[in-house]
Amino acid sequence: QVVLVESGGGLVQVGDSLRLSCAYSGQLSCIYAMGWYRQAPGKEREFLGAVNSGGTTVLADPVKGRFAISRDTDRKTMSLQMDSLNYDDTADYYCKANRPAGAPVSICGQYDYWGQGTHVTVSS
Repeated sequence: QVVLVESGGGLVQVGDSLRLSCAYSGQLSCIYAMGWYRQAPGKEREFLGAVNSGGTTVLADPVKGRFAISRDTDRKTMSLQMDSLNYDDTADYYCKANRPAGAPVSICGQYDYWGQGTHVTVSS
């Protein structure tokens, strides 16, 4: 199956930039698209954006213009570049890998894959 490991979180100040990475490994044929989510304290998990196997990216409206997603298939990483960070960006950030349609359960399992998360705190 697939293992996702996020890194790059930490404590930053308002206005700073931060780049998160998600390293993926395992059965790469079980990955169609990958995405970033975040969950702030007391809030629902929020979709931030995604990139598919063709490299097409999509970003959620709240982060357009500040965040960017990229995927390096050679290094097997997906990144989230975050600029102009503000207090509302404080959250746990997760990467997710979606299985392709029709992926065999015996190889890819029944569920999509999540990383363990990396925490970002934005302070003054």
